[in-house]
Amino acid sequence: MSRKLLKYSVGIGFVVGLIAGSWIYLTIFSSNIYNNGVLYITKNDTRDSVIQKLKDQDLIKDESSLKWVMEKKKYSRIKTGRYLIKKGTNNNDLVNKLRSGNQDAIRLTFNNVRTKEDFAGKVSHMLMLDSLDILNKLNDEAYTHSVGFNSNTIIGMFLPNTYDLYWNISMDAFFKKMHKEYNAFWNDERKQKAKAACISPMGAIIIASIIEEETIKAEEYSTIAGVYINRLNRGIPLMACPTLKFALGNFELKRILNVHKEIKSPYNTYKHRGLPPGPIRQPSINVIDHVLNYQKHKYLYFCAKEDFSGYHHFSRTLHEHNVHADKYRKELNKRRIYR
Repeated sequence: MSRKLLKYSVGIGFVVGLIAGSWIYLTIFSSNIYNNGVLYITKNDTRDSVIQKLKDQDLIKDESSLKWVMEKKKYSRIKTGRYLIKKGTNNNDLVNKLRSGNQDAIRLTFNNVRTKEDFAGKVSHMLMLDSLDILNKLNDEAYTHSVGFNSNTIIGMFLPNTYDLYWNISMDAFFKKMHKEYNAFWNDERKQKAKAACISPMGAIIIASIIEEETIKAEEYSTIAGVYINRLNRGIPLMACPTLKFALGNFELKRILNVHKEIKSPYNTYKHRGLPPGPIRQPSINVIDHVLNYQKHKYLYFCAKEDFSGYHHFSRTLHEHNVHADKYRKELNKRRIYR
């Protein structure tokens, strides 16, 4: 080969190598994500389905370059999780994130939950857990007893709040986390307040669950708590309408009739003294603390005000209570609210 031809070949090789090197560099390190998004990877996903999910959300510019980097970095062990995909991310960083399972936590929030079925449904929409599996765990007496509850009280273990969790958290890990949070909430100070009120921690939760169904007026929480504690201490039935609604499975009732008070249920606090078997909803931490700091007074009764303001009349005697109750019933009739 002549010297001139050799120089020409070397030059061509250099240019080709430069082009190839540039292509490889750009393929690996140039931005290939042009939108922000969230990628959920399940146990059934494959490398191809992960790419398809990115395509379905219009997140990637060039599918072939991402696939090439995945092959070169041997991305084959798919790790479940919830991954935040940020605009401007290159193929290298994206694949490294997915390979390492460096997922992003989710903020799990639940409130306004009345039943175990409601709770299981809400959680399953936020985490990679099946609602039926959650419900079965909540009804598993062996499990509930192992953590100090039963199938009626277990719903009270889950305190409405916001929790940072991984989307693919296991069932056992989720329940352990919630039990730990419950124990942390019930510190020595709160336990002492419950003991001073002659109620258990679960008793405070049950009372709070009834109060939260009784009123939306926060300024009345501690007053109503005082009424219920007074009635418990005197052995008087709570006669709490929300427990009847729970027993009937109908929280939309506007008016409690005598026929409703005859329902055969341990949650019928008109017929059964003491607290019902469990909470009738997951009460907020705020209401639980109002129960623990209940107002000490001599009221034994309360009735919704006839102006429908949401506030209540509080009474010491049955006669005084009946006067207020009669005014409220007349207003219900006037407004044609019969059920």
